[in-house]
Amino acid sequence: MLSVIGFVLALYVAWRLWWPLRLPRALKVLLSLLTVAVACHHRIVASVAGTWASPEIPRLAIAALAVGFTSVLLLTVALLVLDIAQLLTLLLRRRQGLAALRHRALRPVLAGLVVLVSVYGVSQGMAVPKVKPVDVAIRGLPAAFEGYRVLQLTDIHASRLLTGAWVKQVVAAANAQQPDLIVITGDLIDGTVQARRNDYPPLGELRAPDGVIAINGNHEYYEQHAQWMQAFHGLGLHLLHNAHTQVRRGDAVLTIAGVTDPVAAQHGQAPPDINAALAGATPGAPIILLDHRPGDARANAAHGVALQLSGHTHGGHIIGLDQIVKRSNNGFVSGRYQVDGMLLYVSNGAGLWPGFATRIGVPSEITVFTLHRAP
Repeated sequence: MLSVIGFVLALYVAWRLWWPLRLPRALKVLLSLLTVAVACHHRIVASVAGTWASPEIPRLAIAALAVGFTSVLLLTVALLVLDIAQLLTLLLRRRQGLAALRHRALRPVLAGLVVLVSVYGVSQGMAVPKVKPVDVAIRGLPAAFEGYRVLQLTDIHASRLLTGAWVKQVVAAANAQQPDLIVITGDLIDGTVQARRNDYPPLGELRAPDGVIAINGNHEYYEQHAQWMQAFHGLGLHLLHNAHTQVRRGDAVLTIAGVTDPVAAQHGQAPPDINAALAGATPGAPIILLDHRPGDARANAAHGVALQLSGHTHGGHIIGLDQIVKRSNNGFVSGRYQVDGMLLYVSNGAGLWPGFATRIGVPSEITVFTLHRAP
């Protein structure tokens, strides 16, 4: 589907950008083919090196393709706005305005600006995330957990783009916060265990007094699920697959539950089951639920969850694109939401999938939650 969309957008960009220019026909054809190739690079790269989820090509090549792909998306919007403006000026018979919009230098200049913005967006996508503090008030929170700090990492996506050196910096930034508990809400990696052999081990250096708890995202199921679960266990991560664990302070209890990702069923694994995750949980203990996708927030709230931590959306990547992304996530895309008495927090994520490695106005984050007793 992504390739089909990219193909259509690339044709539009080629038609409205390259063909109006006074260039030799052969050069126009070449530029058009390059535009289509960049827009459909996921399928092309997957056929020669790695998969669509994990392109195994040099880091700079992934970054360059990301700049090109982002440029195609932004150019589509920019050229469409320009075409609509031309149509309106034509209908309103504004000849001077129409002449300005048809100036031969306008589209090349616009393309150059879009490429610069795309370079910036990809650089932000590859940046080490900054820490974002969030205060959370929870009803019934035991006094022993007042001020308790939970650090969330999500959508790390260790890959040929976000390598072990980058992961090590993220881990160092997380450890510097000295949280009581670290939770990872899915999409830790992209690719096989062998391909990521130098990229995922730094996750084993995460440290918190109450440990590191993780759940699967959709990307954990795409390649070598069983091997990845073994590798994560080897790092000391406590994996929750439709299960829960307890954090205790004397007699006070805090329940941490986790569910699987819906894509699990397509790979022969258990789909998300909130009932199984909470079976046997201590009655009355506040529940923090780790759910990679935010879409089931209302159903989870009905089970008495106090705080749901999610990711998956990457915040929409680009300002404005969140309006599209939220449609496939029941309206939840970034930040905090009050959902039927439950607080849902959707993190923008620490990293991102190398197939769409850009952030424009939607910064990555390491989120630190400080729990407080609500009145």
